[in-house]
Amino acid sequence: MNNQHQPGFSLTGTIKIFLSLLALTMIVSACKQKNQAGTAAKNKSYYTCSMHPQVHEDHPGNCPVCHMVLIKVELTSGNSQDTKDKIRLTASQIKLAGIETDTIDFRSVGSEKTITGTVAADQSQSDALSARVAGRIVHLYVRTAGEHIAAGQPLYDVYSEDLAGAEKEYLLALQQKKEINNPDVDYNKLISAAENKLQLWGFSPAQLKRLAASGKVSPSVTVQSKISGVVTEINVHEGDYITEGMNILKTDNLNSLWVEAQVYASETSLYHVSDQVNVSFPDLGGKQIKSKIAFINPDISAASKLDLIRVSIQNNQGMIRPGMLAYVSLISGQQKALAIPVSALNTSGKGIIVWIKNADGSFSPRMVNLGTGNQDYVPILNGLSKGDIVVSNGAYLLNSEYIFKNGDDKGMAGMKM
Repeated sequence: MNNQHQPGFSLTGTIKIFLSLLALTMIVSACKQKNQAGTAAKNKSYYTCSMHPQVHEDHPGNCPVCHMVLIKVELTSGNSQDTKDKIRLTASQIKLAGIETDTIDFRSVGSEKTITGTVAADQSQSDALSARVAGRIVHLYVRTAGEHIAAGQPLYDVYSEDLAGAEKEYLLALQQKKEINNPDVDYNKLISAAENKLQLWGFSPAQLKRLAASGKVSPSVTVQSKISGVVTEINVHEGDYITEGMNILKTDNLNSLWVEAQVYASETSLYHVSDQVNVSFPDLGGKQIKSKIAFINPDISAASKLDLIRVSIQNNQGMIRPGMLAYVSLISGQQKALAIPVSALNTSGKGIIVWIKNADGSFSPRMVNLGTGNQDYVPILNGLSKGDIVVSNGAYLLNSEYIFKNGDDKGMAGMKM
């Protein structure tokens, strides 16, 4: 009897268990959907990385790729009329991302080449001081290169028999005029001739007055500078004998400098005197100066096949020094063209996109074709029109929003230009 009823009992129990599990599954599923809906409604923001916008987290922390601190992004409410390629940002998002815009217009563009140059002294501003009379250096006031000297500053004391003789002639002419005063002698002419000789040999008007007041010949004479600048070369020492015309020292005026660089002979025809260039100095934190080509050497080095290009720059603050490294950006083929800032370009998928700002305040990606430009602007071949407003900085958040909305950025490669 027990064996006959055992199969019926098992079937009934199985059915009951199945129905119980089915009911439990439906209850759990309903609760899960309810919790997911509540979570989706609750989460009105997410966290992303400025360097890796594909990262989306629901809690603060660090980027799993580069470990930078994640930034919080508020979700936009959206608009039912927006397409999948239209992104809206709140005012706080725009401020957070530092989004900046620029208007497409005609600008000066051309291919740009950056070459390495070296700062050198402007030789057209260099001066040399030579001895005007033979003698012996008794004392030097300027001893090292790099010192700055000014006109009228003492340079050295010199003992010179020629100077001593000229001083005696001057004092004698003054004495004769005062004591003898012969009407047949033009003492003023004698005095003037003696003064001219002393001034020719380096005497200043103040030194002449002191000599006349003392009435005595000086054992040595202080020679004053007639030039100003930074001393680059000193050719004498104390105790040295000097001859008339001997070079004593050289100076450079560092308010004006040269930047010299070399280009290949085959490229020389691309550049011309007065072409505008940008010069930057890595030793000064990338400081930039706009200038022009001042000289292109007509002779090409036979050994290296290189040609010298020289740029003249102003150095009124004295921060730039000869010997410094410089980068010279040469622009050729300068022309006016519809151009876009380089900072607005983003590489995605199979092309280059830019983000434009629509009339309703939203943003949309657009594919563009570009020509050859420079480090600031690139000409647009197609994809944009004059007057279009493009995002020039901060587009990473737009890319992040696009990925969050559409899942990935592959669709950008297929969009219309």
